[in-house]
Amino acid sequence: MKVYHLITRLIIGGAQENTLFTCYQLASRGHDIALLTGPPLGPEGSLLEDARAHSLKVFLIPFLRRQINPFYDLFSLLAIRRILLRERPDILHTHSTKAGILGRMAASIIPHRPKIVHTIHGLPFHPYQNRLLNDFYITAEKMVAPFTDVYISVAEAMTAKNLAAGIGKQEQYSTIYSAFPVEEFVRASRYRQEVRQRYGFQENDIVIGKIARLFHLKGHEFLLPAFQAVRKEFPQSKLFLVGDGILRPELERMAESLGIRDAIVFAGLLPPEEIPAAVSAMDLLVHVSLREGLPKAVAQALASGIPVVASDVDGTKEVVCHNATGYLVPPKDTPALSSAILSSLRNPEKSRAMAQAGQRFIRENFTVEKMTAKIEEIYKKLLR
Repeated sequence: MKVYHLITRLIIGGAQENTLFTCYQLASRGHDIALLTGPPLGPEGSLLEDARAHSLKVFLIPFLRRQINPFYDLFSLLAIRRILLRERPDILHTHSTKAGILGRMAASIIPHRPKIVHTIHGLPFHPYQNRLLNDFYITAEKMVAPFTDVYISVAEAMTAKNLAAGIGKQEQYSTIYSAFPVEEFVRASRYRQEVRQRYGFQENDIVIGKIARLFHLKGHEFLLPAFQAVRKEFPQSKLFLVGDGILRPELERMAESLGIRDAIVFAGLLPPEEIPAAVSAMDLLVHVSLREGLPKAVAQALASGIPVVASDVDGTKEVVCHNATGYLVPPKDTPALSSAILSSLRNPEKSRAMAQAGQRFIRENFTVEKMTAKIEEIYKKLLR
């Protein structure tokens, strides 16, 4: 099969890593795979070099950007159309909102239209965004829905919200969890002591970690006061923030005002290959985003056997079963968050048992091989 993937930008992020894992696995299975993408602009870091290091065929579309820009979007649409006309793939598999809309439009206006698959890693419309912008995205998604042969959702929650917005039909949707190299996290405990020493953690420190960009809607402003409350009972606790972004100065000021700056390590942006070791240094992972497709950081922590506390948003409950594999709390609820963290720390044996149950679930459902096999089967059905 000749399958071309399209994503807006190849930054360091869950959707991008998922796309590359899929491409690499499909190529290893003998398929003709290529990736179309815009420049990896932004502070999040780039995965473009990783793609090229794996000898993945990459078509760089210079004007493809995340932001809406009528001129850039038109140039990108025409560039995608030219590539599809010349290369004639059997399947176009799109990822992310901008690339998904432009790619499906481009494929719909060429002869010999490829089969079209679109993966929903997260939704472009949500309660924290301007209503007009939400309406624009919903209208655009409805417009390209008839050209979409299959939607792949990374969580059942994504399917439910898309259908509730009137996008597509139930029979178009399949759910395939966003995978990652699970065993790298299972084996990562061997790095624990080394990483804790590197970041200055003492043997008796309780390390509470969070992996996320320091951006809006990631919930750091709720985590910091919750952590302040936790330290009153567990003064040996430390906060380990993995990720970088525009909110770092603001969060550092907030930490200073709360009197907890000395108890926080801002690790900055880490490349994907260092994340398993970073997770191994933690005693608890907290995930407090206000919106999320499927929280990969939570799945990665559970794969490592690390207890988790997470906001009950979108697909999170498909990874965390409350009081069975971790704790779920309402989003933006600082008292509930601090209470759940304290419950986890006060009951270490129960927390470890829940994390081990979560680890079994992740090992069974989140491997790259299982994800790729399911995607490959969808492709085969489309081409029969």
